[in-house]
Amino acid sequence: MPLLCPVASWIVSCRGAPERGSFCRKSWKSARAMRTMMKKKKPPPNLPFLLLALLLQLLHPCLGSAGGGGGCGVDLHPLILVPGTIGSQLEARLTEEYRPSSRLCGRWARARRDRDGWFRLWFDPALLVAPFTRCFAERMTLRYLPEIDDYYNAPGVETRVPHFGSTVGLLYRDPHLKYIADPYTSNPSPFSPFLLILDIGYKDGLNLFGAPYDFRYGLAADGHPSKVGVEYLRNLKALVENASASNGGKPVILVSHSLGGLFVLQLLNRNHQAWRQRFVKHFVALSAPWGGALRGMLTFASGYSVGIPGLDPLLVRDEQRSSESNLWLLPSPKVFGSTPLVVTPERNYSAMDIPEFLVGIGFPEGVPPYEARILPLVERLPPPRVPVTSIAGTGMRTPETLVYGKDGFDRQPEVVYGDGDGTVNLASLLALEAEWARAPGQWLKVVNISNVGHRKILKDEAAVSVIMQEICEINAQVPSSSLWESTI
Repeated sequence: MPLLCPVASWIVSCRGAPERGSFCRKSWKSARAMRTMMKKKKPPPNLPFLLLALLLQLLHPCLGSAGGGGGCGVDLHPLILVPGTIGSQLEARLTEEYRPSSRLCGRWARARRDRDGWFRLWFDPALLVAPFTRCFAERMTLRYLPEIDDYYNAPGVETRVPHFGSTVGLLYRDPHLKYIADPYTSNPSPFSPFLLILDIGYKDGLNLFGAPYDFRYGLAADGHPSKVGVEYLRNLKALVENASASNGGKPVILVSHSLGGLFVLQLLNRNHQAWRQRFVKHFVALSAPWGGALRGMLTFASGYSVGIPGLDPLLVRDEQRSSESNLWLLPSPKVFGSTPLVVTPERNYSAMDIPEFLVGIGFPEGVPPYEARILPLVERLPPPRVPVTSIAGTGMRTPETLVYGKDGFDRQPEVVYGDGDGTVNLASLLALEAEWARAPGQWLKVVNISNVGHRKILKDEAAVSVIMQEICEINAQVPSSSLWESTI
């Protein structure tokens, strides 16, 4: 992360003052040390939000010294970070109702639980070993109960999300490994960048907050229960109100990544306009899958290893099919239309054919919740009528068509690539433009960053600089135009 102070100077032209120069020299040393560390070890997947938070801290003293209220200024608005899929820690506890599929699963859980019975569910490095992968999958699997039209944990499995309200839960997927490097997260040394944000600018628990959630669950259309998802929105709403109240009544900046953007949009649209105007200053959505993604169909058809080396996607396919949020991330018919997305020897499937696709892959039980709960939810994207900045990477090879052969869905398909951020297709990333361009009262700015991936948008230096500039401008002033589009 070099050149932090030159970036800050570029944003607000805060060069020259002796006190700022001293700060920049210290920040330069910290940045160089961090860069050396990251050359030796790959930063963990949960680190991006904390790097963003770190940059907020490092920029703040310099920005606060700028005269005339320029840049971020000293009067920072509280900021809440909402992570994407698999970006939150999950813990589990087993009750007497739990029936493990093998003795190994039962013994493994008993050996790792704390005095109250809780143990790490996500991320658990044990899932890299095939026998434990099955144990992990059975505990992560949700159950949809048609008689009550809602999703629940597997029998005998209780779950919780630690550190709601704090960014601590966004630092490591498994905090027990923060002093060593595990095969997936490559956790850094105890000299984590998170430690650098405690005393400068945005401060965790004061004007910087995290809103992790159980990413297996989603939301449903009006008229359908969604106990876990609705409870999360209730907690997020309370966090917004408390963050504002503890910061002199200043409205909050909501910054989301990936799936988190869909939750934030639902939060805004499920609350009255008066509440939004009072408590939300701006919504910054990073890499949001507004219309789902083709990768969702790959997940349901053949399983997805989520980038974990050595993980057999077929071992987690049933668990991934059970996820309520994965149904939410399937390609939206409104955005993808009738274009063939999955090609098989028997027939092709488009976003208009999702029910038939679910039957074709052997998951007919997914059709009722998809048709009743999800499809009405994704048919439209109502504008929240609060200022929105949507930032996404483009120019990356992104799955656009899946071609299956005679071996069926148990084999990974041939992939035809198109444009997007490597995970989310371009049509989905830019769906807001078509939906909101003429929406009365909706301020929208769309920023496309070339050659930056779905997760890299929060690690790439140029991309982070763009995000920081946007956040500084949001802190400094009221938006001046109704619609902007920028490509970088």
